[in-house]
Amino acid sequence: MKKVAFYTLGCKLNFSETSTISRQFEDRGFQKVDFQENPDIFIINTCSVTENADKKCKKIVKEAKKISPDSYVAIIGCYAQLKPREISEIKGVDAVLGAAEKFRLHELLGDFAKEQEAKVLASEITEAKSFNNAYSINDRTRTFLKVQDGCNYGCAFCTIPLARGKSRSNTIASVLESAREIASTDVKEVVLTGVNIGDFGIVEGKRQERFADLVFALDQVDGIDRFRISSIEPNLLTNEIIEFVSRSERFVPHFHIPLQSGSNTILRKMGRRYLRELYEDRVSKIKTLMPHACIGVDVIVGFPGETDELFLETYNFLNDLDISYLHVFTYSERANTRAVEMDGVVPMKKRNERSKMLRILSEKKRRKFYEENLGKTFTVLFEEDIDRGKMHGFTENYIRVAAKYDPMLINETKLVTLDYINDAGNVEVLEPEMVYEKH
Repeated sequence: MKKVAFYTLGCKLNFSETSTISRQFEDRGFQKVDFQENPDIFIINTCSVTENADKKCKKIVKEAKKISPDSYVAIIGCYAQLKPREISEIKGVDAVLGAAEKFRLHELLGDFAKEQEAKVLASEITEAKSFNNAYSINDRTRTFLKVQDGCNYGCAFCTIPLARGKSRSNTIASVLESAREIASTDVKEVVLTGVNIGDFGIVEGKRQERFADLVFALDQVDGIDRFRISSIEPNLLTNEIIEFVSRSERFVPHFHIPLQSGSNTILRKMGRRYLRELYEDRVSKIKTLMPHACIGVDVIVGFPGETDELFLETYNFLNDLDISYLHVFTYSERANTRAVEMDGVVPMKKRNERSKMLRILSEKKRRKFYEENLGKTFTVLFEEDIDRGKMHGFTENYIRVAAKYDPMLINETKLVTLDYINDAGNVEVLEPEMVYEKH
């Protein structure tokens, strides 16, 4: 029995796909093992959102060959699609598979026999037309369920359309089938994921269904405590969806909404499909219906043309918004994007300074959000995340909670009262007896 190990870089979507590919191997009699257990085969699923992610791929290959020098190393994922020839020249790589090939490892690589030169199996991105169903089952408490892939937006800074192709989706019927399969396991929370999930509904190049209708249908699936919507574009987060989530018992009050910039000047340069006024309206709508809702924000600093004044527009806009945390990205130049040709390059030192300012703001926002919810009662899904006698989990509105370790609580949804914020920045449940059954 050959041993195979997997390593995933990047987003929730990558994790869902790695998990599905790993099940393909197990179904064929391979033994899935940890990275350090001398595997015969390494499958490395890559990301290429930042230059740093590219470098990580090279480091992981080097570590894999240290652990198992005679192993077979195959590289898949976004970086593999964008730079297949470059990856094939990394010492130790045996195969590189693109977006249209990554779910066909066994068909294309046969018995994974090493050859003199690395195989490069990466067709043009226009060949990535089919939707490959995927969901993760690595975490007992939470599953990432892929519902959509690719993107038609073409933002000036983004390589994802080049790496994953055009927008395409699963069907509602197929997603429901996967959700029912997941419900038959001990998973309690499903996170809907994709490249641009609000654009759900394009099947074979034509719009056939809507994301809102998918949400309505999943809400009827029994056996899953929670559904969480991952990142969704503000122009696709409709009042209809927000209003439904505010009434739903299964879809949780947590929204992650990319902003990228609080300056309309920069938003236009980026090619985003909204302005800050629409974003502000989305936040206001959510908070009006769900004052306790958690709102996360993606923001990019140092985009070409971002002057000190335009950055301060972003900073002040975020400071005034009723949001809960930020994911801050320092702009990095990516080949074959429109942004790389733009004037007004921001020095890296300044980019880093701005990133630091926004990360400090994020911590202030998160602390304020946590403080606003102290003394209130929420459900917590406790995970097998134990540290120094404390176990952790998340409320429906994405507050990380710590409680005294109790093995009976793992993978259980419990009602708790949030007592205080501990030194680690998590909300603590002071008295264990405050954890009781959900009714």
